[in-house]
Order: sequence, then C-alpha cells, then structure tokens
Amino acid sequence: MAATYGAALLLGLLLGQNYADENSHSGTNSLLPLGITDKTGKVQRMIDLIAENYVDSLNIDQLQDLAIDEIVEQLDPYSEYLRPNQAQKQHEALEGSFEGIGIEYYNLNDTLMTVGLVTGGPAQRAGMRVGDKLIAIDGDTIAGVNISEKAIEAKVRGRRGTTIELSINRNGKSLPLPLKIIRDRVDVSSIDAAYILDSATAYIKIRRFGAKTSDDFKSALQQLKKQGAQRLILDLRENGGGYFNAATALASQFFVDKRLIVYTEGAHEPRTDYYSSADGVFGDGDLAILIDEQSASASEIVAGAIQDLERGIIVGRPSYGKALVQEQFGFGDGSALNLTVARYYTPSGRCIQKSYTNPRIKSLQKKDTPDSARRDTDNLSFTTLSGKHVYAGGGISPDVWVSADSSKISALYRNIRQANLIEDYVYGRLTKSLPAYSVENYLKGYFLPDREYANFLQYVTDNGVPFTLMEADRIKPMVRSDIEALLGRYYFGNEAFFKVRNRSDKVLAQALIALQEN
Repeated sequence: MAATYGAALLLGLLLGQNYADENSHSGTNSLLPLGITDKTGKVQRMIDLIAENYVDSLNIDQLQDLAIDEIVEQLDPYSEYLRPNQAQKQHEALEGSFEGIGIEYYNLNDTLMTVGLVTGGPAQRAGMRVGDKLIAIDGDTIAGVNISEKAIEAKVRGRRGTTIELSINRNGKSLPLPLKIIRDRVDVSSIDAAYILDSATAYIKIRRFGAKTSDDFKSALQQLKKQGAQRLILDLRENGGGYFNAATALASQFFVDKRLIVYTEGAHEPRTDYYSSADGVFGDGDLAILIDEQSASASEIVAGAIQDLERGIIVGRPSYGKALVQEQFGFGDGSALNLTVARYYTPSGRCIQKSYTNPRIKSLQKKDTPDSARRDTDNLSFTTLSGKHVYAGGGISPDVWVSADSSKISALYRNIRQANLIEDYVYGRLTKSLPAYSVENYLKGYFLPDREYANFLQYVTDNGVPFTLMEADRIKPMVRSDIEALLGRYYFGNEAFFKVRNRSDKVLAQALIALQEN
C-alpha cells in the first residue's frame, strides 16, 4: 500500500507539473491543478478514475469540458469556458484579422449569396462580385444540399497561401471556370462608418473594441478633420464591448491632459488606475456619445469617463450595465477560460454593474468578501466636478434620454425580423440588376415606393405571418428604412447602410440638436 501510494503521489506531482507548465499564463497555475493535499485536484482525480475504471468507454475530453462548464457556471454570467474554435473566433473578431478570402454571404433559399466583399481582400482581387452565388467549393456542391454553416466555414477558411476554387453562378448563369482564390490575411476594421453629417459634425460608428480600434479611430478622425469636422458624434449603440485596453485607449483620445479614465479592483487584483495619455486627437471639440441597452463593458468605460469628467454629453437610453473585467487564460489545446478577475469603476468611483442572480456564488463567497463586491447594484449617487449627480448600478444613464422607437417593440416587427423576411425579400427580389443611380443620388433621393411596401406585406402574408392594417402602418417607417439601408449596403458598401439608416434616426437627430445648443 505504501509503495502504491508513493507511486500515485509521484504520478500526481508529475502530471500536475506537466499540466501547469502547458497551461500556465501570467504566472498562474492550471485551472484544475493536481496537488498533494486532500482537496486540491479532486475534480481531475475523479476524471482520471472514471477514465481508468468506468464500465464503458467515454470521451474524456468532453467529460473534462463538461466538468469545467459546471464549475464556471457557478460564477458570474460573464466568466466562460471557450472551446478551441470559440476561442479562435473571439480572438479573430477582437484582433480584427483572420486568414480567409474576405466575403460576407447570406443563405438565400439554401444557396449562399455574396452580399459583401472586404475591400482589397482575396476574393475581390480574384474577381468575385457582390451578388455572386456559390454553387460548389473545390468541386463539392454546397447549393441546395442543406449544408451546415460550420461545414461551409471549414471549407472556406484555411491557411494563408492555400488555394480555394469557387464555382459561381452570376446573374443566373454559371461561370465557365471556377474562380481560384488564394487565401490571405484579411483585415477588418472595427469602425462601421465614418463620415461628415453636416459642415462641422463628424459621425463615427464603432462596432466593437478590438486591438486596432484606437488606431482606426485616429485615422478616421484625422480624415474627417481635413473635411472640416469640429464636433463629433461617437455611436456606441449595439457595441457589446471588447478589449479593456482598447476602451482606455479610445477614451484617452478625448483628453489633452492626464485624467483618470477608469480603475479596476478585485479580491486578487489590487487597485489599478488607468489615465489618459494627454495627447488625445480630439481633446477639445464638442462631443456626444450615443448609447443604448446593448452598449456594454468597454462602451460603458468610455461613456462613463466622458460623463464623469464632463467632457461631452451622453445621448440615448441606459446602457447594459456590465462592470466586470475578464482576463483570458489559455490552455494547450487552444481552449481558454475568460475569468472575471476585477470590477471596474468610473472616475467618480461608481460601479455600474447591473444585478444578476446566482445564489450558488453567494454560498461560495468567503465571509470576508468586502461589501463593495456584494453591492454592485446599489443605486448610489456620485457627483461630478460641477456637482452633477450620476448613479451607480444598472448601466450609464444618458444625459439626454431618447425613448425607443415603438415600432421596434412591435410584435409584428419582431416576427418579421426573426423570420429574416426583410433580408430574404431584399436579396431575393430587389437585387436583380444594378441601380441606375450613384451612391450620392441614392442617399438623397431613394425611398421605398408605397407599391413596393405593399408587395413586401404580401410577401409577409405568403410566409405565414399574420398582421392587421394598423400594425402594418405602424411599422412602415422602420421597415422602409431597413429595406433602404440593406439595399444601400448591397450596392454601395457598409457605410451606405448607416448613412441611409441615420436619415431617420431620432437619437442621432437629438444628439445634433444638443451639440448645436451646447
């Protein structure tokens, strides 16, 4: 027995060290270390026992993943365990680059239709066009065979320098030869749109906070300044966040002196202050930031700093309310743990984390957990330098409140969007030929005719979605805007989508008024 125990102990030490070496990150040991005490390594030991003794053969990798999932589920809503493919996708999205061919497609009637091309990307260089339909990839038919999105992605993605052949149907006719495309690194900006609204006001829409967001922003703003921009509307609506450092870097662009942007603190993370670099590219001009209920995390860091330091005005609706900071710990197989390690606080000291319910984590918290960690959502009042009251808990409250468009919360509108009827109608019926007008004329003069809206309603009926005439009239402005914007993006690019949508944007209009009155 002594010999057996000694061998088991040695094995445990060796395996534990190997696991820790393979998965170490910033000096932190493995998630489930194998140690020599009674309690450490219990979960891993149990998995080993199952692997070695269970009556049936099991997939131990999946069993380990399930065990990790169950552990992480006991924590906050934002800690998560990512499988290798999930970790890779998240990395690519935030880094702003990936290896592929640079196309955006839509599945229309079980056929992939190209609806966007990355400018200067491999597919565009090879001669691919918006509207092309993908029939086969490397000789394997993908149209009309109900192939999964995962399978398509596996065929399209690949290492830089490798070749892919696409069989294309263009304008109803098959091209005589497949298009040969050499995969390459594709860079995608985190900025969706950047243009001049009027003679002195610039508009910039940021999709997410990635590694290149601050540099992309500076480049875009410098171009807009050359066109006479003196004021800025920064649109962070529907922006769910991203890299913490990207948020502090962007917020820093709005200050010409050293100011506290945000600070973080956690049980194992001492307070760390983050300051502006005192060389912001837009440190003086009038500023408005647009937020909504989907603006979260990094977006709220920027909005909170601007509001607390009274650098600009916040317009829209209350933000999401996420003030927990995650750090990513990678594992040797490509999987990763996004673990909440700290809370962040705005310059005035408020934590804007909204309430979340997880009774299990309360039972796991040690008795000496500070009250600040338990009271994320207290509606505490803080004051800015001028004495204005701002509040903790439940997100950032805007300085100028603009209520949601009632058509967006219409049951009919939700049903139409969930069934993808607008996309199906536009790509299936309105993109048959190139427009006979320029992008400038389209933006100024194209509005969906009433007869086309009537045709769309008939299409909705044909697809089994019931509605009343009153409901149809109520959502008409929103649906028309959606169709016009989608057509604009199809023919003229991503920026045209936002230019069209912004024509009837009440939040944007209110921000313009607020800046002009400032």
